[in-house]
Amino acid sequence: MKIEQSRFMPSTGWETEKLGELGSAAKLVLAFGSPQLIEDAQRLSEIEHAYSNAVIVGCSTAGEITDVEVTDDSLTVTAVAPGDTRIRGATLPLGGAGGSHDAGVELARQLSGAELRHVLVLSEGLHVNGSELARGLNEALPAGTTVSGGLAGDGERFGRTLILAEGTAAPDRVTAVGLYGEKLRTSCGSLGGWDPFGPERLVTRAEGNILYELDGRSALAIYRKYLGPYEKDLPASALLFPLALRRRGDDPAVVRTILAIDDDAGTMTFAGDMPEGSYARFMKANFDRLVDGATRAAKDSFEAMDSATPELALLISCVGRKMVLKQRIEEEVEGVRRIFGPGPVLTGFYSYGEMSPFTPHSDCRLHNQTMTITAFREVQ
Repeated sequence: MKIEQSRFMPSTGWETEKLGELGSAAKLVLAFGSPQLIEDAQRLSEIEHAYSNAVIVGCSTAGEITDVEVTDDSLTVTAVAPGDTRIRGATLPLGGAGGSHDAGVELARQLSGAELRHVLVLSEGLHVNGSELARGLNEALPAGTTVSGGLAGDGERFGRTLILAEGTAAPDRVTAVGLYGEKLRTSCGSLGGWDPFGPERLVTRAEGNILYELDGRSALAIYRKYLGPYEKDLPASALLFPLALRRRGDDPAVVRTILAIDDDAGTMTFAGDMPEGSYARFMKANFDRLVDGATRAAKDSFEAMDSATPELALLISCVGRKMVLKQRIEEEVEGVRRIFGPGPVLTGFYSYGEMSPFTPHSDCRLHNQTMTITAFREVQ
């Protein structure tokens, strides 16, 4: 597997001369950038010209990861020329949160085939039910296929998110890439690092990813009370105080953050399902545990690959972690590098939601406020 990286900054242009060195040998290109750059026709033309034989996918972000650097308002490009691994892409309109499950099923149908090993999925980040998207993929993909990916971002603005596929960047769609071949090895890790506080509350009224009531009371009113002075900055400030959601006593909790609020309806819209009968608990940041969570995710991914050094690692972390860590944000990426060593190429972005299995060989789930890592290598 040969890999090259380039980065475009508006003030300096392309920072390296590597763009296009792999040329037609590149079969997959991952591009992550600000909404303005990911839809810049000139930049997209340059990428397509450089890698004319590749499936080119990407999304808008809340920050870009290149090696151990985290930048804003940049465009990062990672081109991969695999040995024997085959690549195929599929892109669909999303049709809003209600169409998320069907989109997952249809993507799986289009990508299913002999020796399918992994599916990488990128979805718009504001009008999707990520839980249902993951469920549709899980239901329809062949047994043994792993799934990971993330939801596009728009910084801390929550205005619009874009998916790059088939030569254009556009809203309200989802793209997925299938990776095929018996020599491909993948592994995933996903951990958070947030501390719970306050009592667990019963979800007493919800529809899909829209939450109405906790303990029979307005969920939005309770949330505003807990946020105190932060409530005026909703929905962005909700990233600092996510909810831990637990369905049954023995289920691991998943973390959910708010994508939007509706004061007239008294509702909160989340990136994934908020099932009635589940239990929600407020969470707050712990700086050291956030960094430790990223390091542990790297360890889980490394150990799941039998401690073999990957060639490429895709890091998708939540914008909420970035808002909390601020100037310390690169510490979580540096923690990943310490685990993997100098060998793997690191790329990725800060998202509005992360998709990954909880543990190796389990189904993909939607997460929020986590660092998720997908590692790739080809065996000889």
